[in-house]
Order: sequence, then structure tokens, then C-alpha cells
Amino acid sequence: MVAAPSSGQGKTTVATGLMAALRSAGHEVSGHKVGPDYIDPGYHALATGRPGRNLDPHLVGEERVAPLLLHGAEGADVAVIEGVMGLHDGRLGTDGFASSAHVATVTRTPVVLVMDVAGQSRSVAAVALGMAAYAPEVHVAGVVLNRVGSARNTAEIERSLERAGLPVVGALPRDDRLATPSRHLGLVPVAERDDPARLIAHLGERVARHLDLDALLSIARAAPDLDAAPWRPGREVVAVGAFGQRRPVVAMAGGRAFTFRYAETEELLTAAGCAVVTFDPLTDTALPPDTRGIYLGGGFPEVYAADLAANRALLHDVRAAVSRGIPTVAECAGLLYLSASLDGAEMAGVLPTEAAMTDRLTLRYPVATAAADSLVTRAGERVTGHEFHRTLTSPMAGATPAWHIDGEATGFASPTCHAAYLHVHWAGHPGLAQRFADAVHAATPHVTAAPPAARPPDPGDGGQVRDPLRHHGDRETGPGLIDFAVNVYDGGRPEWLERALRRSLERVADYPDPAPARAALAERHGRRRGEVLPTAGAAEAFTLVARLRAWRRPVVVHPQFTEPHVALEQAGHHVTSVLCRPEHGFGLDPADVPEDADLVVIGNPTNPTGVLHPAELVHGLRRAWRLVVVDEAFMDAVPDEKESLVRERLAGVAVIRSLTKHWSIPGVRAGHVVAEPEVIRALAALQPPWSVSTTAVDAMVATCSAAAAAEGRDRARALARWRGHLEEGLGRRGFDVVASAAPFVLARLGEGAHPMLRAHGIAVRRADTFPGLGGDWVRVAARPADRTRRLFAALDAVGPAARTATP
Repeated sequence: MVAAPSSGQGKTTVATGLMAALRSAGHEVSGHKVGPDYIDPGYHALATGRPGRNLDPHLVGEERVAPLLLHGAEGADVAVIEGVMGLHDGRLGTDGFASSAHVATVTRTPVVLVMDVAGQSRSVAAVALGMAAYAPEVHVAGVVLNRVGSARNTAEIERSLERAGLPVVGALPRDDRLATPSRHLGLVPVAERDDPARLIAHLGERVARHLDLDALLSIARAAPDLDAAPWRPGREVVAVGAFGQRRPVVAMAGGRAFTFRYAETEELLTAAGCAVVTFDPLTDTALPPDTRGIYLGGGFPEVYAADLAANRALLHDVRAAVSRGIPTVAECAGLLYLSASLDGAEMAGVLPTEAAMTDRLTLRYPVATAAADSLVTRAGERVTGHEFHRTLTSPMAGATPAWHIDGEATGFASPTCHAAYLHVHWAGHPGLAQRFADAVHAATPHVTAAPPAARPPDPGDGGQVRDPLRHHGDRETGPGLIDFAVNVYDGGRPEWLERALRRSLERVADYPDPAPARAALAERHGRRRGEVLPTAGAAEAFTLVARLRAWRRPVVVHPQFTEPHVALEQAGHHVTSVLCRPEHGFGLDPADVPEDADLVVIGNPTNPTGVLHPAELVHGLRRAWRLVVVDEAFMDAVPDEKESLVRERLAGVAVIRSLTKHWSIPGVRAGHVVAEPEVIRALAALQPPWSVSTTAVDAMVATCSAAAAAEGRDRARALARWRGHLEEGLGRRGFDVVASAAPFVLARLGEGAHPMLRAHGIAVRRADTFPGLGGDWVRVAARPADRTRRLFAALDAVGPAARTATP
């Protein structure tokens, strides 16, 4: 055993290096660790090429320690045990129970002390002698000096130890390259290191050079035989299932975020007739095929929260599996992964709790009592375990707790799911493994939902849509095509706007100042300047909103302009989509919006349906904990801006406007947000300096003038006429048309109409890239009558085929 007077002396460095050095010398080595720690055994496994094992009397019972040592060391020439804390430090109040000395005693293992001697000389011998004499049943057989300095001081220490009867079996010089990085819960796990093999190799080389391996092997050979039989998982659990039957799959989380689990857990499940298959929640998009059980162990999901949240496909699959009753055990990190959110990043959402990092370390070694019958426990059953975390979860109202610990109810338990912070070593409580395996055998295999069907090829987009949420109307146009795909007003720009744009070029040598735009926009909307923020188009506004808070459950009402959805996903959020359905005229049913949504984005009028939601409906979406974002990009096209909220001072409501379409300036990114002053201040704090160009500022000022108001009303009336002509003609030809208040209409022309129209020189906007719509829908921009007649002529030419394809 490699032990020490205290933590921080270099036990892990020496023990791991010794394992690597002995293996390099041709020995088969097994690595073991006193205590519950998962991280050090990971380094041991890399050094030995065998699973790292834990020896913990508290977790498994004193009587199982020696059998587990023999099990782990089977076939090895030498076993190296790394101690925990100081040699005699154990569970508080128990006279050293579960200490390194306790394990050394029950396994009859000689001890080598590692001592950091930096800044010391003869006092090292006094400490070592005291450690050796404190408990005569513990055989301290030698000392390794760590971080030695000058040869003269090292010789002084060695002489003093020889006088104390303690041989020095090695002296490691200081080497900063041997430092192992740590963070909030100790060392960084080996699975997260960039090049752990190189570190292990260096440790092995240093130990081989500076420690007496022959002397250490002689100490190991002097250990007496143990009168115990090796632990056997097959004696602890009963195999379920008939001979030759296909083993049910238990999906066990692994990878960089889930590194904490005991090797015996997998061995017990395998002995019980299960097939354990590891999956990585960071990279795998689905659970393993035929999964019938899920085991989510410990790790560092808080370090990888954003990456875990970004893997939406797997989160959905896990949520579906657990929700439909696939037996699931989740310990600590697993509990966080099944929660609604972790530090604001959306997790699987299976458990009604939110988790967050805190400054407080929870470290305890308790006896826990099962609160109720559950997947793996029976009410009143007592187990030993450990907790080690810096996160906390919010109360799970109405849920059955997993455990009672020190009078506190903790965790979550049901007949199919058991989740808690408590880590339990199943070798010490094999009944838990048996019950889990029994449930796995009885479960129906989980079937991962099929991905959405591939979209039809689009001749206007190179034959395919690579990312539907990023597909915009400008991708549909091209040489020789009449443009009904882009929503830009088809009438040119007024002269006063042209002059303003040209004048802006005279000041492009200066950095832009958005203040005039803010003042003009505030006056136009009847708001205070502190309630308006000019932005580089609506797209920047959506990006700022996405970064505004750690949204727990952001909702986007679809079909909708997809930019808000994309911005939220780019910010690391998982988006909940609420669909407005064609059978209800694409109107929103407020009851479909989840009550716990803290962000709701809705278009008004909506792109691509053109539906204008009543202002009262939007009012009804407000909650004290929620921000409602209303995208009024096409409100300029609504006569008198009916149903707009831009002039209302409503708590929890932000309105986003864009000038690009109504004023035919999509190349000038000009938009703005109108909201409460505190929301505007928070958004402004996230906005990059000078993001709004001088040209955009001048465009905003110009379009707030009296001349612009008159011209804007004229444009709205013109659009209404064009749209009416378009709707009437489509309806007369038998196509379904959604009643629109926007400068476009959504029409159901049938599958195949989109490419057929392109073949006749007409570009319309495919609608199957909007969530909730299929390939039979297209969006058609309102255009002057002469152009619309050419659309009708093309429809008449392909109409029979299109109408035949219409469901």
C-alpha cells in the first residue's frame, strides 16, 4: 500500500508511477484505491491495463474488502493499493473505520509511506516514526521521499529514517511535469486529459529511475497469504433469462462527462444476464439498439452542460425512454442529466427539478434509508454510500424521494426510475443490482424514434436543403426566374429614402452613432428612448434575446420565421416548438404553450402563414417569470398596425421590428427592439459596439419621418390589393389559401408544385423548411397584378398536376 501522513503528499503520483514502472518491467499489476474515489482508479487502469478497483469498508462492508482485493488482483503478479487521506484518517467518529490503516490491516498489506519533504529534514523521521508506531497492527515497511531538494538535505533525511528503523526505498526530485490538474471535485479524470498516456509513461519512467523496484517487490512478497476467497459476481446475483437467450442491453453512460462508476457494477449486471453497452451522452445521438435499461453514473456534467444540452437528439431519446418506463438508475451526474436544467442549460427534463452549481461542497459518507419501494429499493432498506458534489437541485414537489439521509428526504424514486446524489457500491448491496437486472429483463426494448423523413430535392438549392432552419427565400431566386419567393416590397424605394442612404456615405469615415435612430424610433412609437434599442436587423435582436438569460424552457411558436429558433440553439438552448395547426387556421391555442416556459417567441403577423394574432391573445401569454417576444417584422404591412403591441408598455413583453422588407432595403440591416428599460439595458450590454451601421441609422431616422408615415400607409394599402388579387386567383383555381395579413400568402399547391413552377420560370418559397409544414405548401409573395397574372398562367399550365397532388 502506498499511503501518506496526509493528503497532498504525492500518493497518486507515486502509486500510479509505481504501477506503470512495474508493468514496464514485465509484471502484471493490479491497481486499487482505498475509499470511494473514482478518479484515481482511472489513472490506475491506464497504468496497469486492468480495471482500477476500490476497497472501501464503509461502502462494501469490512468482510468484502479482502475478497474484492483478491478478485481484482486475480492473475496479477503484484497488487498496488493507493491509500486515502492520511494513513489513519477514516470515517469521523468511528476510530479510523475505512481508513488506509483499516484496509491495510484487513488485507494484511505492508505500507510504504510517501512523504513530501520540501522544507524539512530530520523532522521527516519523527513524523514517519509516529505514523509507524501509532497502530502496531499496521506494518510500515518503508518510506518514499517526494520532492527532495539538495543531495545534502536528502542524505540528512535518509540517515534520520535509518536511525528510526525505516528504510528509504526511493527519493523523487521535484518535477513540475508530474503535477496533475485539479478542479472543484479533485483531479481531472483521465478520460478528460488530452494525452494521459504520455503523463503515465513519464510517471513510470521517473519512478523506475528514482525508486528501488526490487526493494518494493520484496516488501510486497513479504505480505502474508489471505484466508479469504475471491469475490465472484455470479455468487451475488442470479442470472435471469434462458440459456442462449439474447441478453437485454443496459445502456451505461460513459465518455468525458460520465467517468464515475465501479467496475463491479458492470460485472454484476453481466452476471445477472445483461449486456452492458457504453454510450457517450456528448456524442451519441441515440441510445444503443434494443436498450432495456439505462445506468447513468457519476461524472462532471456541470463542466459539459452546454455540450450535453446541444446533443438534442440524445436528450429526446433518453427522455422518451425514461418516460415510457425503461428501467433507469441515475447517480449524481445522472440525476443532473435527467433534470430539467443544469446551470440554465436544458437537460433531459425527466425529473421536475433544476440543478445549479454552488460554492458549497457536499461531502458525506452516510447510511441511507430507502424512502419507499422503488425500482431498486424496498421501503426501510438501509444502504451505505457517499456524496461528493457542488451542485444543488430544486425541490421536487410531489415526488417520492429515493432516500432519507440524516433526516433529509433526497432524490427521486418510482417503480421504473431511481435518481439521487448518493453513490452506492453495488458489490456491497448486490440486491440493488439484482432488482435492476430483473426489471431490465422484464422491460420491452426501447425503439428510438425515426428521424424526420428526408425533404425532397430542391433544384433551387443544389438539390437539397442542408439545414432547413437556415433556409431563406433568397436561396429560391435565380437568373430567369420571376421572384415570388422574397418578401421585399416590389416597388422600389422613395426618393427621400434614397437621398438619406446616399448622405450616409458622407459619414462612413466616422464610427456610427445610434442615438439619432433611438430618438426617432422612440418618437414614432410613443415610447421613451430607454425603451428602444436599434439593432443590425431583427437577426441581431434575436441573437441578443437568446443570450439574454439562461433560459430554462424557451418556446418558439411555429410555423414561424426560423431565425429565433436558430439563435437560441446557437446560444446552447434546447428549443420547445409549439405548432399552430392548419385545421385551426394556424391560429395559436394558448393552452399549447407550456406553463413553465420562461421565453415565448411568436410572430405577428407570422411568417410564413400571414396569420395576425389578436393582441389579447398575446397579452394572455404573459407570466411573471416569462418574457414574451413578439416578432412584428411585417406589421408595417398591416393597415393602421392593428394588433401591434409596440406602443403598449407591458411588463414582460419585447417587440422586435425590421425595416428591411417594407422599405426594400434588405442589404441594410436595420431593426430595433422595444421593451421595458431593464430589458433594453440588458440587451444593450450584450450588443457589440458599433453593430448598427451609419447607413442603417440614417435609414431608421428617415423611415420615422412624416413622409415615411404617409408612404408606409400607401405601401400597406398596395400590398393589401396585391394580396387580395393573389388570394382570389389561387382560391378560384381550387387551392387552399391561409387568410393573411402579411405581404405574402401561404398556399397549398400540392407536392411537386414548387419545382414545376420553377420549370415555368416562377420562384416561390418552399414551406417544408418551416417546422409544422410539408412539401405541399408554398409561400407566395404579394406582387403587382401584372406579375401575379404570370404566376397564374404558370399555375394554369401545371395546375392539373399540382391539384392532383394536393391531399
